[in-house]
Amino acid sequence: MPTSLRRLLGPRPPRPGVLRDTVALALDDGRVLDVMRVRDPRAKRMRLSVAERGARLTLPPSASLLAGERFLHEHRDWLVAQLDAQQGEGVAPLQPHGTTHLPLRGRMLPLRWCEARYSRLVAEDDGDGLRFDLPARAGAPALRRALRDFYEAEARADVGRWLPRYLPGLPVAPSRIRIRPMSSQWGSLAPNGTLALDLSLVLGQPAAFEYVLVHELCHLIHADHSRAFWREVEARCPDWRLQRDFFHTEGRRLKSALHVLLSE
Repeated sequence: MPTSLRRLLGPRPPRPGVLRDTVALALDDGRVLDVMRVRDPRAKRMRLSVAERGARLTLPPSASLLAGERFLHEHRDWLVAQLDAQQGEGVAPLQPHGTTHLPLRGRMLPLRWCEARYSRLVAEDDGDGLRFDLPARAGAPALRRALRDFYEAEARADVGRWLPRYLPGLPVAPSRIRIRPMSSQWGSLAPNGTLALDLSLVLGQPAAFEYVLVHELCHLIHADHSRAFWREVEARCPDWRLQRDFFHTEGRRLKSALHVLLSE
């Protein structure tokens, strides 16, 4: 639009923002689910989704609240199945002296609790179990912090083993590697070269974790997802399709498990 015409018409009205609230969904078994309801001006249709933080109902601007509630009711069986599948592996919030196993690298490892001066989680010497050292008065935040520190250290150890194998074939090395919980992505590469990896990757099978690392490293060669990019991925990870399928079937469970373990 020409500048003169823009001045004549005046400033554009502000674009309506995203509105969020919560709607309660009563289930046949007596449970009540809190579903986040989001009215998004960019949405073209109603959509129900499930992530590690729970259920979300997205409404386009033209949809009424009544239509949204009807849509939610019609899809409640699908929603219950998705939420139950997330919790299907028996992962519960961390309980001192109550939690008996923790997920790590595709396995549920036995956990032993010991009284100590500092809160820390370590691998047993034989590598087949974990030990949680815990002061008598340690609170829940100290437990969650120790668990997160342990998972991050283990993830960094994995990356440290794999990375030297791939660096010689890259034009540059990542400027920084961050490992943290990510809501939807498994990894990302920022324009400044910072490579981010999702912390829940260390809970799943190592081959899938390594694939995500390779995927993001190949973006240092090609920033897009062109055929040339996928050729670089396949040269380093021939079974990348198998690992991608792993995330399609197990990815939501991994993210949900980490969210449950680190939640209050």
